[in-house]
Amino acid sequence: MSKTAWLFPGQGSQAVGMGMALAEAEPAAKAVLREADEALGFTLSTVMAQGPEEVLKLTEHTQPAILTHSTMVVRAYGDRLPRPDFVAGHSLGEYSALVASGALTFADAVRTVRERGQAMQTAVPVGVGAMAAILGAAAADVEAACAQAQSQTGKVAVPANFNGPGQIVIAGHVEGVDAAIELLKARGVRKMMKLPVSAPFHSPLMEPAQAAMAPVLAALAFAKPVCPLANNVDAALVSEPEALRDGLVRQIPGAVRWEALTALLLQQGVTTFYELGPGKVLSGLVKRQAKEAGLEVAAFSIGGPEDLAALA
Repeated sequence: MSKTAWLFPGQGSQAVGMGMALAEAEPAAKAVLREADEALGFTLSTVMAQGPEEVLKLTEHTQPAILTHSTMVVRAYGDRLPRPDFVAGHSLGEYSALVASGALTFADAVRTVRERGQAMQTAVPVGVGAMAAILGAAAADVEAACAQAQSQTGKVAVPANFNGPGQIVIAGHVEGVDAAIELLKARGVRKMMKLPVSAPFHSPLMEPAQAAMAPVLAALAFAKPVCPLANNVDAALVSEPEALRDGLVRQIPGAVRWEALTALLLQQGVTTFYELGPGKVLSGLVKRQAKEAGLEVAAFSIGGPEDLAALA
């Protein structure tokens, strides 16, 4: 029998004005904005609506903004969509998935991801770390180049996101990432780009952020979700509250295994995917991976009224 998964985007999908058309059209969505402002003690809704972009791009604002937009979509449209058999989110999106599945309250989650953003931003001074997207390279080649770069420079360089076949992001010290790029060039890889991010997420340089967030997550109340979560750090299905908590702790310095997570959902018989929140990155990755595997799936992205209208 065909199964459904709800997917939730991570950092990078934000844009000034995000969620505003949805808030105007749906009272349930507008109520989420009010709840976010009350939980955080400042008007995140104004930052989402008006920016400026430099302020919205600050990790401590970006993370709660994306979680808020995703929750707005779920509250407004969740009852009009097939209920999920599984949920999953990319990095930060794992919190949105846990809210959607009933494992976390929205108020707790939005406060926690703001703290997460602050912890990640302060873990590494600006300019010390870097991330780069590597396209068209085998995972083994990227891993080997990172290991060699670390050996040569004494600096961190690791795969941070395995997003899909031939789509890997690396992270670490600027010197380590630059060395890995040069080594990959020597191996014939041509498509590589530095990413405009403020910190080397999902690398060992995030261990101070992990240490800061461990007690915060330990104090958080988790419930059993209504359906399993496919988590980032293990690409495994988890439902027990302590396993959900543990995954959030370990994913801070751990790699996002999105390609393996997608493969797991496909193996579980998921043929319909809904990406709920800003952007269309995850639905695109799913369609590409399924096509390469010779599988037919339907993948939709829903961020506002126009997306729901197109779906109908």
